[in-house]
Amino acid sequence: MGNVINLNRFRKRAEREASAKQADANRAKFGRTKAKQSAEEKRADQAKEHLDQHRIDREEQP
Repeated sequence: MGNVINLNRFRKRAEREASAKQADANRAKFGRTKAKQSAEEKRADQAKEHLDQHRIDREEQP
């Protein structure tokens, strides 16, 4: 008589492996490093500050 195997264990392992492959693909496609994220935020803040410095504020006259 052969060994008894649990098919749920194999099914769940296959699902985890497929999920891990999909996660790796998504990280490569959409992921950014923390350095890139902070650099992009810094650039956006600098651009916003630059625009704010050149803003002309006029008071509404009644």
